[in-house]
Amino acid sequence: MDELEKVRAVFENDRFATENGMVIDEIGDHCAKCSVTLTARHKNAIGGVMGGVHFTLADFAFAVASNWQGEQTVALTTDVSFIGAVKGERLIAEAKMLKNGRSVCCYNIEVRDDLGNLAAAVKCVGFHKG
Repeated sequence: MDELEKVRAVFENDRFATENGMVIDEIGDHCAKCSVTLTARHKNAIGGVMGGVHFTLADFAFAVASNWQGEQTVALTTDVSFIGAVKGERLIAEAKMLKNGRSVCCYNIEVRDDLGNLAAAVKCVGFHKG
């Protein structure tokens, strides 16, 4: 089993994300790329993608990026800005670490559709529990 498969097995327990179709596509040093194929369950009353989908995907990418290497990190604050409408059939979130301190870290997460359109910009400050 390669490293990505091991990480996917661990994060299967992140049931809210995985039961809503979110998957881990890539991992790297304090970074991760996760995606979701959009279905009717992800839409709001006017046919757009629900903001909670953007947030959950970004939060999942943060969780993977900040934890897969063995550190226990939880989000302290998250700021999400919805930038544009989703035009594609998938959303992709890419989390990258900006700063990793002794007890606090900071990540940027970009959420784009599969056509490359920026849908949301997210900043997450995390706390290292152990």
